[in-house]
Amino acid sequence: MKRLWNCLAAVLVVSALLPVSARAAERLIPVGRVVGLQLRDGTVKVAAFDDVLGADAKSAGLKIGDELLKIGETDIGCPEDVRRALENCDGDAELTLRRGSRRCTVTVPTKQSSDGPRLGVYLRQGIAGIGTVTFYNPDTGEFGALGHGVSDTGGSLLNMESGNAYDAAVLSVKRGKSGEPGQLKGTADPTSAIGTLLRNTPQGVFGVTKQGWKGEPLPTALSEDIHMGKAVIRSTVESDTPRDYSVEILKIYPKDRADGRNLLLKVTDPTLLETTGGIVQGMSGSPIIQDGKLVGAVTHVLVNDPTAGYGIFIENMLDAAA
Repeated sequence: MKRLWNCLAAVLVVSALLPVSARAAERLIPVGRVVGLQLRDGTVKVAAFDDVLGADAKSAGLKIGDELLKIGETDIGCPEDVRRALENCDGDAELTLRRGSRRCTVTVPTKQSSDGPRLGVYLRQGIAGIGTVTFYNPDTGEFGALGHGVSDTGGSLLNMESGNAYDAAVLSVKRGKSGEPGQLKGTADPTSAIGTLLRNTPQGVFGVTKQGWKGEPLPTALSEDIHMGKAVIRSTVESDTPRDYSVEILKIYPKDRADGRNLLLKVTDPTLLETTGGIVQGMSGSPIIQDGKLVGAVTHVLVNDPTAGYGIFIENMLDAAA
């Protein structure tokens, strides 16, 4: 079953352990497709209450964001642990939770369903959303996306234990405006993974896939190859079909800049400006192409000017993936 996922303000990546000079010479496919991303960190949290079965859980004191540590004497590390623990409950389930910085216990009446006893809540493991694939290596099956890391709810880099990528499509676009970033909203099918995520880094998310994406491989650029002026970004803002949109590279920052923002971009494409207002959440990871080379990926939008945003050098993404 497909479900609606809010997009993350962020994007993805992966590569082989090679010297920078060798990496710069390789050819990668600039993808620009949206994918569903599920990054698991070994925690299970309450995401929402079921409209029919969730009233008792809410009345018992369970809250959205609560982390499930135990049900009875069973430690909880994944949704499968929850299902197994509930099968051993007789009517009520005693939940040990982490709520913020403190631990607490809540007793929740279980509800019978066709699939067995349930708490009446939807659970979330790690972070889920949609993002944009930056590149795919058809020789190795490696891919990367987002151009920056995925953070946990506390703002720190999520300590990913495992993860998957899924087919996705854009359903609608919330246009960006000054002071209010826009957003892509889409569907992803979490029942059939198309790739495995291996690493979550400050420069992007990296993984491998057997399915891959079609396209013409392009050479990757070193930072010194990039210049101010015309370029394009490849993004999916409608359905599941990527398109190239014109941008201008306004400024180039040092390769070792701590925040990973290496390029200042300005959207100049009339169609993209009409559709999205510029750069929106969910476009992170959109590959940047200049002079027939893959030079980087879109990472952030300027909150006060959605027509402008930042990008990361592809060189830095490949260094992080190695």
